Amino acid sequence: MAKFFDIHPKDPQPRLVRQVVDLLTAGGLIAYPTDSCYALGCQLGNKDGLERIRKIRHLDDKHHFTLVCADFAQLGQFVHIDNSVFRSIKAATPGSYTFILPATKEVPRRLMHPKKKTVGARIPQHNFVQALLSELGEPLLSSTLLLPDSDDEEPMTDGWAIKERLDHQVDAVIESGECGSEPTTVVDFSAGYPEVVRRGTGDPSRFE
Repeated sequence: MAKFFDIHPKDPQPRLVRQVVDLLTAGGLIAYPTDSCYALGCQLGNKDGLERIRKIRHLDDKHHFTLVCADFAQLGQFVHIDNSVFRSIKAATPGSYTFILPATKEVPRRLMHPKKKTVGARIPQHNFVQALLSELGEPLLSSTLLLPDSDDEEPMTDGWAIKERLDHQVDAVIESGECGSEPTTVVDFSAGYPEVVRRGTGDPSRFE
């Protein structure tokens, strides 16, 4: 049965944030809110957590997982960004965008696209997520919480409803104020220029 954390949206309680981090470092998988919509997350090296996300979402090996980072210092360890791409991304972050970028050797191969050697990366604008990343000290391996049978439904935005749905598939569900109801806008920079591959919460016009 998943634990449920109700965390203050403006001033996340450090004690509760540490409890979530302890759960992650023990191999746990969480469902958590972001500035776009709910996501599934686990520690970067958690192979079992990765497979659990694949199973929940019915994902194949071509899916781009996302590294949720606290800032550019953290992001720069895991992706290659040239100056022009850096300027474009910096102007849009933190925010509701996921960027597909060439991965560095710090990224486990199982997280990369098998042919392109790319990975998703984002810097969210959400108080709980920033507090979590600060305490964790590394990016969170993440994937948008879109269930296989939810194509015609709005993404789930209520923590208790998510707990009821995924109670035996995740280890914790976090609620922390209002959550977005639309996934991030995904922009592929792997070829050196922006290509919008999914329109979502973030304004795509700046990359078109």
